[in-house]
Amino acid sequence: MDGQFSLLGWSAFAAGLESAEDWQAWALAPTLPAGIATPALAEMPAMQRRRLEPLGRMALQVAWRCQPEAAPGLPMVFASRHGDVARTYEMLAGLARGEPLSPTHFGLSTHNAIAAQYSIARGLTDNYLAVSGGVESPEAAVTEALALLADGAPEVLVVLYDGPTPEPYAEYRDEPEAAWAWAWRIAAPRDGAPRLSLQPHAGAPAKAAAALPHGLDVLRFALAGEGGLVSPSGTRCWHRHA
Repeated sequence: MDGQFSLLGWSAFAAGLESAEDWQAWALAPTLPAGIATPALAEMPAMQRRRLEPLGRMALQVAWRCQPEAAPGLPMVFASRHGDVARTYEMLAGLARGEPLSPTHFGLSTHNAIAAQYSIARGLTDNYLAVSGGVESPEAAVTEALALLADGAPEVLVVLYDGPTPEPYAEYRDEPEAAWAWAWRIAAPRDGAPRLSLQPHAGAPAKAAAALPHGLDVLRFALAGEGGLVSPSGTRCWHRHA
């Protein structure tokens, strides 16, 4: 496939941005989403929904909207640079105060926990992956998805999400931060669907664009109809094909 794939569907969520029309307009004049909004996630049973922090609800809301009908046999790739770092920080702070660690909170803080909650809620028993590739987590996720397509998967659900790190980590931040989530359904290239690719690139790293985290910049590229976007390391490039 030479890194090419077709985008069959997408969904995204952030504070003040929920509908497809909201996001299409945002892609033409992007700004950093402010604050954290909690989607209704009415599709998920209430008992399970209560176990999720706002970031997890955002991730599962876009996954559900991108895949309205449960699709057994289709693999999923969930990716996040930081995961549910706010929950992890709360647990670490509690340990520092000498408080006992909650097994439930620990189980829900692991990097694959949000993907697991989605598979449980939808009764899916097929392959899912949880990956993190630092600032280039979108590239890591789609690389995994392309491998699954090459292995014969008819489609792959890719879910990206991230939120702001707690304030004590501020000195380590190297890009703007916001709470957001998006999902793509991708397949091998096919007629009638937008065609993108992720390919090796030898050149200068990407310049900061519109003060967005890279994960959101990838979504902006896909929605705005641009021809290409270089990754922060300069080693990979997103392309749009006719």
